[in-house]
Amino acid sequence: MKHLRHISYGILALLLAITCYAGKPITGIAETRPSLAPMLQKIMPTIVNISVRGEVPADSSSPQDKQRRHNGSKNNSRFFEDLGSGVIIDAENGYIVTNAHVVKDAQSITVTLSDDRSMRANVIGYDPPSDIAVIKIAAKRLKNAIYGDSDKLKVGDFVCAIGSPFGLQKTVTSGVVSGLERNDLGIESFESFIQTDASINPGSSGGALVNMQGELVGINTAFIGLIPSSSGIGLAIPSNMTKNIVEQIIKYGKVKRGTMGITIQNITPALAEAMHLKEAEGGALVSQVIEGSPAAAAGLHPKDVIIKIMGKSVHSAAQITNVASLANIGSKVTLQVCRDNKLINLEPIIADPEDLKKTQEAPKNLLSGLWLKNFNLLLDNQQIKGVEVLYVDDASVAYSCGLRPTDVILTAANQPVTTVNQLQAIANKNPKQLLLEIKRGLSGNFFLVLEE
Repeated sequence: MKHLRHISYGILALLLAITCYAGKPITGIAETRPSLAPMLQKIMPTIVNISVRGEVPADSSSPQDKQRRHNGSKNNSRFFEDLGSGVIIDAENGYIVTNAHVVKDAQSITVTLSDDRSMRANVIGYDPPSDIAVIKIAAKRLKNAIYGDSDKLKVGDFVCAIGSPFGLQKTVTSGVVSGLERNDLGIESFESFIQTDASINPGSSGGALVNMQGELVGINTAFIGLIPSSSGIGLAIPSNMTKNIVEQIIKYGKVKRGTMGITIQNITPALAEAMHLKEAEGGALVSQVIEGSPAAAAGLHPKDVIIKIMGKSVHSAAQITNVASLANIGSKVTLQVCRDNKLINLEPIIADPEDLKKTQEAPKNLLSGLWLKNFNLLLDNQQIKGVEVLYVDDASVAYSCGLRPTDVILTAANQPVTTVNQLQAIANKNPKQLLLEIKRGLSGNFFLVLEE
């Protein structure tokens, strides 16, 4: 009772103070009231509304196209109209990132800016496996979003989703990060979603997920629930993955995915117990290593457990697939591997899946056991073209004859070679003996004979 009296007296004093100031503005209260408005003022000019029109492919079986056909059938038309959102990521060149499913099959795309200007857009490229697309507009006085580091997000961080749900432009919803690295949802081929309870609805696709600094940390892509949805389960593609894909689309018009040449799987408690993988909690199990692959060259073995990739702890097989697929072809990926309860570090080189496939399908000849790639480099004002050796099986004829990784094959059978296919064709015509001209590092050129 004594404490209650003190509190009552305090409240009475506060009411008296307010009464005394009746009719006079009380400064310092409104100014300290928390608001997202200052942050949103920075990011809102970078968010756009996207309207698309197109024709639904007759043979498509995707859920989106089925819905488009259903909508069109009501009007006896195969044509569709859709709405989405986008984020300006390069104001100078007019590049906008959105979802691939927003612009897929679109025959016309109209972008409406935050200042209500409307203009046509062209598709630069899109990547269905990740659901990322880049479109381009020709406009002045644009502002672009600033990428944030999605790897620094933590569950519980406050975020805002911005887009045009149901066509309502410049709509902001807020919430928290509910989960990270969500995968195996069957939505996209490459999944590592940020989960949020900020509302994401039809039309929000391609919009921005931003942190409290107004930085772009994700691209809104999907929600789980009924339409309309208030389920509180929204999904966004992380900004770090988005940035990598966008850069490749702008440069190549598509995404060039790499591979290490392994098959991996998640580790279940039962699997860990059966295989005595006590030190492998949270890692991913290597179930297969393709012969002649970068993984084989680096020394990976089946039953190895990958604990870390690029210095980050591994929580799922999908995480490894995502990192490897987005790494630059020819670059190294650092792995920490658990083998027989011992930790070892390995560095496989990322390969082009098509090149690896060609290597596997190539007929057996004196080049068997090699992993090769085209080589083209300007060195000291001299253009060097040939075929680079990235891996040599130590049981192969080439290894026993002295061929080593990083060697560049300049000629074969006295013929200049500039592609792997050209080299393989020459090797097929010379099954018993093959003369190679090699460049090895800075030591100059020398000749090598491959023969059984």
